[in-house]
Amino acid sequence: MTRRIGLLGGSFNPAHAGHRRISLAALQALGLDEVWWLVSPGNPLKEGAGDMAPLAARLASARAMARHAPIRPTAIEVALRTRYTADTLARLTRRYPRFRFVWLMGADNLAQFDRWRNWRGIARTVPIAVVARPGYDAEAQAAPAMGWLRRYRRPVDQAKNWTKWSLPALVLLRFRPDPTSATRLRAADPAWRLRFDTAGAVPPPPPSA
Repeated sequence: MTRRIGLLGGSFNPAHAGHRRISLAALQALGLDEVWWLVSPGNPLKEGAGDMAPLAARLASARAMARHAPIRPTAIEVALRTRYTADTLARLTRRYPRFRFVWLMGADNLAQFDRWRNWRGIARTVPIAVVARPGYDAEAQAAPAMGWLRRYRRPVDQAKNWTKWSLPALVLLRFRPDPTSATRLRAADPAWRLRFDTAGAVPPPPPSA
């Protein structure tokens, strides 16, 4: 049976209520069966960040935040041995041919999407659903990637039909704003990772097909 999966990638440093709220809203707007949180082993655009917690702690925080929801936190990029989103998507689509994937990202990521490796290839692999974020919408609309993607924009009232869209395809989703920020959470609680101290833990296996 074909399953409709939303993919939300990120550092999840830590995972927070904003991630959960966006995922549940996208699940409804896009008619998804599940959202996978791809907890990144290392974001190439955030290399050298001294406040990046170990993968095991970030994954544990994601699993706690996703509890009792159709959200599956995973470190599948470790198993796939991928570092860049374009490579991850290429391998996921081959590994799960009966699944249909849509990429979820915030407007802050759209603003810098042109800096991602093979970003046009990403858009040609899966539909993209962009979630508005307070303070980033204007920057996202003016971004170089949006200049190219704008011609492929689809009406939001057709969002549940994303599996039938030809690619590239972009839909802009707007939900009730959530001001939660991982940066502010870390500033308020620098020792948050100690609550998820699973040093040496082996990331769970990837989802089964």
